[in-house]
Amino acid sequence: MSFSCDVNVLLYASDSASSVHQPARRFLKAAAAGGDLCCLGWPTVMSYLRIATHPGIFSSPLTPAQALGNIDALVGLPHVRLLAEEGGFLEVYREVTGTFPVRGNLVPDAHLAALLKQHGVRTLYTRDADFRKFAFLEVRDPFAP
Repeated sequence: MSFSCDVNVLLYASDSASSVHQPARRFLKAAAAGGDLCCLGWPTVMSYLRIATHPGIFSSPLTPAQALGNIDALVGLPHVRLLAEEGGFLEVYREVTGTFPVRGNLVPDAHLAALLKQHGVRTLYTRDADFRKFAFLEVRDPFAP
């Protein structure tokens, strides 16, 4: 069994000002140590590095070295894998986006959804309700009661 996490989960774990900072840290620690495979897409990793270091978004942004260190620590765990696009990705993207218009801020979500579909990952932990538009994904809020 495998699952993925959206960038918001990673960001909450890094943002000590977030109301779900500690739950996010606990969730990631348990997810990365558990028996299921935690699959992170490169778009998620790059978004994390962009947002976590951005002074206009984070009140206390991480340094690039801190943000990259967090990624190193996560992907160095035995149950964490990085996902990249493989041959035929554009066709999978077309399939994922074929039933409704995808534009603007939904494009990166569709990119991640297509990447997960290409690798057979069906469960995504996120607080971003837009991912519910992709019918093949089982979207779970890791902080819901």
